[in-house]
Amino acid sequence: MQTGQMEMVSVEQLVSEKHTYRRIKTLLRFPSIVRAAKVTDTQLGAFGFGRVRLILCLLLQFMEDLSDREFERFIAENTAAKWFCGFGLLEKTPDFTTICKFRALVGTKNMSRIFNEVKRQLQAKGHCSEVFTFIDSSALVSKLSLWEERDKAIKEGYEKLNNTVLPNVSADPEAKIGAKSNHKFWYGFKKHVGVDMQSGMITRVAVTPANVTDADGAKHVMPRGGAACTDKGYVGAIPEMVRRGVHPMVIKRNNMKDKNADLDRWISKLRAPYEGTFSKQNKRVRYKGVVKNQGAEFLYAIAFNFKRLLALTPA
Repeated sequence: MQTGQMEMVSVEQLVSEKHTYRRIKTLLRFPSIVRAAKVTDTQLGAFGFGRVRLILCLLLQFMEDLSDREFERFIAENTAAKWFCGFGLLEKTPDFTTICKFRALVGTKNMSRIFNEVKRQLQAKGHCSEVFTFIDSSALVSKLSLWEERDKAIKEGYEKLNNTVLPNVSADPEAKIGAKSNHKFWYGFKKHVGVDMQSGMITRVAVTPANVTDADGAKHVMPRGGAACTDKGYVGAIPEMVRRGVHPMVIKRNNMKDKNADLDRWISKLRAPYEGTFSKQNKRVRYKGVVKNQGAEFLYAIAFNFKRLLALTPA
Protein backbone atom coordinates (compact mmCIF):
# COMPACT_ATOMS: atom_id res chain seq x y z
CA MET A 1 0.00 0.00 0.00
CA GLN A 2 1.45 3.34 -1.09
CA THR A 3 1.42 6.27 1.23
CA GLY A 4 1.04 9.88 0.00
CA GLN A 5 4.19 11.94 -0.16
CA MET A 6 4.47 15.69 0.40
CA GLU A 7 7.09 17.65 -1.48
CA MET A 8 8.09 21.08 -0.16
CA VAL A 9 8.79 23.66 -2.88
CA SER A 10 9.35 27.40 -2.80
CA VAL A 11 8.42 30.06 -5.31
CA GLU A 12 12.15 30.42 -6.04
CA GLN A 13 12.28 26.87 -7.40
CA LEU A 14 9.23 27.33 -9.64
CA VAL A 15 10.56 30.29 -11.66
CA SER A 16 12.82 29.41 -14.58
CA GLU A 17 16.39 30.70 -14.55
CA LYS A 18 15.71 32.13 -18.02
CA HIS A 19 12.50 33.91 -17.07
CA THR A 20 12.19 37.55 -18.18
CA TYR A 21 11.66 38.76 -14.62
CA ARG A 22 14.88 37.10 -13.47
CA ARG A 23 16.82 38.73 -16.29
CA ILE A 24 15.47 42.19 -15.43
CA LYS A 25 16.43 41.76 -11.77
CA THR A 26 19.90 40.61 -12.83
CA LEU A 27 20.50 43.55 -15.15
CA LEU A 28 19.43 46.32 -12.72
CA ARG A 29 19.97 47.10 -9.05
CA PHE A 30 16.44 47.11 -7.70
CA PRO A 31 17.34 48.03 -4.10
CA SER A 32 18.57 51.41 -5.45
CA ILE A 33 15.42 51.79 -7.56
CA VAL A 34 13.23 51.16 -4.50
CA ARG A 35 15.25 53.60 -2.36
CA ALA A 36 14.76 56.32 -4.99
CA ALA A 37 11.12 56.58 -3.89
CA LYS A 38 11.10 58.55 -0.66
CA VAL A 39 8.37 56.43 0.92
CA THR A 40 8.94 54.93 4.36
CA ASP A 41 7.32 51.84 5.83
CA THR A 42 5.82 53.98 8.60
CA GLN A 43 3.91 55.99 5.97
CA LEU A 44 2.28 52.80 4.71
CA GLY A 45 0.34 52.28 7.94
CA ALA A 46 -2.27 49.58 7.40
CA PHE A 47 -1.02 48.47 3.95
CA GLY A 48 0.93 45.66 5.62
CA PHE A 49 3.08 44.60 2.65
CA GLY A 50 6.13 46.86 2.97
CA ARG A 51 7.31 49.48 0.50
CA VAL A 52 9.74 47.19 -1.35
CA ARG A 53 7.08 44.71 -2.41
CA LEU A 54 4.50 47.40 -3.22
CA ILE A 55 6.91 49.40 -5.38
CA LEU A 56 7.79 46.23 -7.28
CA CYS A 57 4.05 45.60 -7.70
CA LEU A 58 3.65 49.07 -9.15
CA LEU A 59 6.47 48.51 -11.66
CA LEU A 60 5.16 45.07 -12.64
CA GLN A 61 1.62 46.40 -13.14
CA PHE A 62 2.83 48.83 -15.79
CA MET A 63 5.23 46.29 -17.32
CA GLU A 64 2.20 44.10 -17.97
CA ASP A 65 -0.13 47.08 -18.69
CA LEU A 66 -2.84 45.91 -16.29
CA SER A 67 -5.62 47.78 -14.53
CA ASP A 68 -5.75 47.62 -10.72
CA ARG A 69 -8.38 44.85 -10.76
CA GLU A 70 -6.52 42.90 -13.46
CA PHE A 71 -3.29 43.15 -11.48
CA GLU A 72 -4.96 41.89 -8.30
CA ARG A 73 -5.84 38.65 -10.10
CA PHE A 74 -2.53 38.49 -11.99
CA ILE A 75 -0.29 38.54 -8.91
CA ALA A 76 -2.61 36.18 -7.01
CA GLU A 77 -2.39 33.56 -9.78
CA ASN A 78 1.06 34.08 -11.38
CA THR A 79 4.00 32.40 -9.65
CA ALA A 80 6.65 34.45 -11.46
CA ALA A 81 4.86 37.67 -10.51
CA LYS A 82 4.89 36.61 -6.85
CA TRP A 83 8.61 35.88 -7.09
CA PHE A 84 9.36 39.26 -8.74
CA CYS A 85 7.51 41.19 -6.03
CA GLY A 86 8.83 39.10 -3.13
CA PHE A 87 5.76 37.08 -2.13
CA GLY A 88 5.71 33.44 -1.07
CA LEU A 89 3.44 30.88 -2.71
CA LEU A 90 0.85 30.96 0.06
CA GLU A 91 1.22 34.59 1.12
CA LYS A 92 -1.64 37.03 0.73
CA THR A 93 -1.09 39.46 -2.16
CA PRO A 94 -2.42 43.05 -2.50
CA ASP A 95 -5.97 43.70 -3.67
CA PHE A 96 -6.84 46.44 -6.15
CA THR A 97 -7.69 49.03 -3.49
CA THR A 98 -4.27 48.61 -1.89
CA ILE A 99 -2.55 49.13 -5.25
CA CYS A 100 -4.68 52.20 -5.99
CA LYS A 101 -4.08 53.80 -2.58
CA PHE A 102 -0.36 53.03 -2.65
CA ARG A 103 0.07 54.61 -6.09
CA ALA A 104 -1.60 57.75 -4.78
CA LEU A 105 0.70 57.72 -1.74
CA VAL A 106 3.83 57.36 -3.87
CA GLY A 107 2.85 60.34 -6.02
CA THR A 108 4.25 61.69 -9.27
CA LYS A 109 7.41 63.17 -7.73
CA ASN A 110 8.54 59.78 -6.45
CA MET A 111 7.67 58.15 -9.77
CA SER A 112 9.96 60.73 -11.37
CA ARG A 113 12.73 59.76 -8.94
CA ILE A 114 12.30 56.07 -9.79
CA PHE A 115 12.40 56.88 -13.53
CA ASN A 116 15.59 58.93 -13.09
CA GLU A 117 17.28 56.19 -11.05
CA VAL A 118 16.52 53.62 -13.77
CA LYS A 119 17.85 56.08 -16.36
CA ARG A 120 21.02 56.65 -14.29
CA GLN A 121 21.68 52.90 -14.15
CA LEU A 122 21.10 52.55 -17.88
CA GLN A 123 23.51 55.43 -18.56
CA ALA A 124 26.11 53.76 -16.32
CA LYS A 125 25.79 50.64 -18.50
CA GLY A 126 26.34 52.76 -21.63
CA HIS A 127 22.79 52.45 -22.98
CA CYS A 128 21.79 56.15 -22.88
CA SER A 129 24.36 58.57 -24.25
CA GLU A 130 21.88 61.24 -25.46
CA VAL A 131 24.24 62.27 -28.26
CA PHE A 132 21.30 62.12 -30.69
CA THR A 133 17.81 62.48 -29.19
CA PHE A 134 14.58 61.77 -31.06
CA ILE A 135 11.80 64.13 -29.90
CA ASP A 136 8.14 63.74 -30.75
CA SER A 137 4.67 63.87 -29.25
CA SER A 138 1.58 61.68 -29.21
CA ALA A 139 -2.09 62.07 -28.33
CA LEU A 140 -3.35 60.82 -24.96
CA VAL A 141 -7.09 60.42 -25.29
CA SER A 142 -9.31 60.89 -22.24
CA LYS A 143 -11.87 58.17 -21.57
CA LEU A 144 -14.38 60.88 -20.71
CA SER A 145 -16.87 61.62 -23.49
CA LEU A 146 -17.75 65.16 -24.49
CA TRP A 147 -21.47 64.58 -24.89
CA GLU A 148 -22.38 65.71 -21.39
CA GLU A 149 -19.99 68.66 -21.63
CA ARG A 150 -21.54 69.67 -24.95
CA ASP A 151 -25.07 69.51 -23.52
CA LYS A 152 -24.01 71.46 -20.45
CA ALA A 153 -22.36 74.14 -22.61
CA ILE A 154 -25.53 74.50 -24.69
CA LYS A 155 -27.64 74.71 -21.54
CA GLU A 156 -25.43 77.46 -20.13
CA GLY A 157 -25.73 79.49 -23.31
CA TYR A 158 -22.35 78.88 -24.94
CA GLU A 159 -22.45 78.93 -28.73
CA LYS A 160 -19.83 76.20 -29.15
CA LEU A 161 -17.60 73.86 -27.16
CA ASN A 162 -13.92 74.84 -27.30
CA ASN A 163 -10.87 75.06 -25.04
CA THR A 164 -12.06 78.37 -23.59
CA VAL A 165 -15.42 76.90 -22.55
CA LEU A 166 -14.20 73.42 -21.49
CA PRO A 167 -12.85 74.31 -18.00
CA ASN A 168 -16.31 75.61 -17.07
CA VAL A 169 -18.22 72.47 -18.11
CA SER A 170 -15.76 69.54 -18.17
CA ALA A 171 -15.39 66.83 -15.52
CA ASP A 172 -11.62 67.16 -16.07
CA PRO A 173 -10.80 70.89 -16.36
CA GLU A 174 -7.18 70.16 -17.38
CA ALA A 175 -8.14 68.06 -20.42
CA LYS A 176 -8.25 70.02 -23.66
CA ILE A 177 -9.04 69.53 -27.35
CA GLY A 178 -5.90 68.99 -29.41
CA ALA A 179 -5.35 68.77 -33.17
CA LYS A 180 -2.77 67.02 -35.33
CA SER A 181 -4.23 68.49 -38.51
CA ASN A 182 -7.35 70.27 -39.75
CA HIS A 183 -9.21 66.95 -39.70
CA LYS A 184 -7.72 65.05 -36.74
CA PHE A 185 -8.82 66.08 -33.24
CA TRP A 186 -8.81 64.45 -29.82
CA TYR A 187 -9.84 65.32 -26.26
CA GLY A 188 -7.38 64.82 -23.44
CA PHE A 189 -3.65 65.38 -23.15
CA LYS A 190 -0.42 65.24 -25.12
CA LYS A 191 2.66 63.17 -24.32
CA HIS A 192 6.08 64.58 -25.24
CA VAL A 193 8.95 62.10 -25.36
CA GLY A 194 12.73 62.19 -25.77
CA VAL A 195 14.27 58.93 -27.02
CA ASP A 196 17.99 58.11 -27.05
CA MET A 197 18.81 57.21 -30.64
CA GLN A 198 21.65 54.93 -29.61
CA SER A 199 19.52 52.51 -27.63
CA GLY A 200 15.90 53.47 -28.40
CA MET A 201 15.23 54.04 -24.69
CA ILE A 202 13.01 56.81 -23.36
CA THR A 203 15.15 59.38 -21.55
CA ARG A 204 12.51 62.06 -20.89
CA VAL A 205 8.70 62.16 -20.87
CA ALA A 206 6.24 64.94 -20.14
CA VAL A 207 2.44 65.27 -20.19
CA THR A 208 0.68 68.53 -21.08
CA PRO A 209 -2.88 69.51 -22.03
CA ALA A 210 -3.66 68.49 -25.62
CA ASN A 211 -3.64 72.06 -26.95
CA VAL A 212 0.04 72.69 -26.07
CA THR A 213 2.05 72.86 -29.30
CA ASP A 214 4.96 70.54 -30.01
CA ALA A 215 7.35 73.50 -30.00
CA ASP A 216 6.20 74.61 -26.54
CA GLY A 217 6.25 71.08 -25.16
CA ALA A 218 9.77 70.40 -26.45
CA LYS A 219 11.38 72.30 -23.56
CA HIS A 220 10.21 69.59 -21.15
CA VAL A 221 12.03 66.76 -22.98
CA MET A 222 15.00 68.55 -24.54
CA PRO A 223 18.41 67.00 -23.80
CA ARG A 224 21.21 68.96 -22.15
CA GLY A 225 23.52 68.55 -25.11
CA GLY A 226 24.05 66.72 -28.38
CA ALA A 227 21.50 66.99 -31.18
CA ALA A 228 17.70 66.98 -31.18
CA CYS A 229 16.17 65.16 -34.15
CA THR A 230 12.60 66.39 -34.76
CA ASP A 231 9.92 66.90 -37.39
CA LYS A 232 8.73 70.27 -38.72
CA GLY A 233 6.37 70.76 -35.77
CA TYR A 234 9.41 71.77 -33.71
CA VAL A 235 10.65 74.61 -35.93
CA GLY A 236 9.47 77.05 -33.27
CA ALA A 237 11.70 75.34 -30.69
CA ILE A 238 14.94 75.97 -32.61
CA PRO A 239 15.82 79.18 -30.68
CA GLU A 240 15.41 77.32 -27.37
CA MET A 241 17.59 74.46 -28.64
CA VAL A 242 20.33 76.89 -29.64
CA ARG A 243 20.07 78.68 -26.29
CA ARG A 244 20.58 75.38 -24.46
CA GLY A 245 23.51 74.35 -26.63
CA VAL A 246 21.58 71.59 -28.42
CA HIS A 247 22.19 71.17 -32.16
CA PRO A 248 18.79 71.43 -33.97
CA MET A 249 18.31 68.63 -36.50
CA VAL A 250 14.83 69.88 -37.37
CA ILE A 251 12.98 69.18 -40.61
CA LYS A 252 12.15 72.58 -42.08
CA ARG A 253 8.79 73.67 -43.45
CA ASN A 254 8.40 73.94 -47.22
CA ASN A 255 8.03 77.73 -47.15
CA MET A 256 11.27 78.30 -45.22
CA LYS A 257 14.11 79.90 -47.19
CA ASP A 258 16.84 77.78 -45.60
CA LYS A 259 15.09 74.45 -46.25
CA ASN A 260 17.42 71.76 -47.56
CA ALA A 261 15.33 68.95 -49.06
CA ASP A 262 18.21 66.43 -49.10
CA LEU A 263 19.08 67.12 -45.47
CA ASP A 264 15.43 66.83 -44.44
CA ARG A 265 15.10 63.47 -46.20
CA TRP A 266 18.18 62.25 -44.33
CA ILE A 267 16.73 63.41 -40.99
CA SER A 268 13.44 61.65 -41.84
CA LYS A 269 15.32 58.38 -42.41
CA LEU A 270 17.13 58.81 -39.10
CA ARG A 271 13.83 59.36 -37.29
CA ALA A 272 11.93 56.49 -38.92
CA PRO A 273 13.06 53.61 -36.62
CA TYR A 274 11.98 55.51 -33.50
CA GLU A 275 8.46 56.42 -34.63
CA GLY A 276 7.37 53.01 -33.31
CA THR A 277 8.03 54.15 -29.72
CA PHE A 278 4.41 55.34 -29.59
CA SER A 279 2.79 52.51 -31.52
CA LYS A 280 3.09 49.93 -28.71
CA GLN A 281 1.74 52.14 -25.95
CA ASN A 282 -1.83 52.65 -24.79
CA LYS A 283 -3.11 56.06 -25.85
CA ARG A 284 -6.17 56.02 -23.58
CA VAL A 285 -5.42 57.70 -20.25
CA ARG A 286 -6.64 56.14 -16.99
CA TYR A 287 -6.70 59.25 -14.84
CA LYS A 288 -7.89 62.84 -14.64
CA GLY A 289 -5.47 65.75 -14.61
CA VAL A 290 -1.94 66.34 -15.87
CA VAL A 291 -0.14 65.30 -12.67
CA LYS A 292 -1.67 61.82 -12.32
CA ASN A 293 -1.18 61.05 -16.00
CA GLN A 294 2.40 62.32 -15.78
CA GLY A 295 3.05 59.77 -13.03
CA ALA A 296 1.55 56.99 -15.14
CA GLU A 297 3.73 57.95 -18.12
CA PHE A 298 6.86 57.76 -15.95
CA LEU A 299 5.90 54.18 -15.08
CA TYR A 300 5.07 53.33 -18.71
CA ALA A 301 8.47 54.74 -19.74
CA ILE A 302 10.23 52.60 -17.11
CA ALA A 303 8.39 49.49 -18.38
CA PHE A 304 9.31 50.38 -21.97
CA ASN A 305 12.99 50.77 -21.01
CA PHE A 306 12.97 47.40 -19.22
CA LYS A 307 11.80 45.75 -22.44
CA ARG A 308 14.42 47.61 -24.51
CA LEU A 309 17.11 46.53 -22.05
CA LEU A 310 16.09 42.89 -22.51
CA ALA A 311 16.26 43.33 -26.30
CA LEU A 312 19.73 44.90 -26.09
CA THR A 313 21.11 42.24 -23.73
CA PRO A 314 19.84 38.90 -25.01
CA ALA A 315 20.11 35.87 -22.74
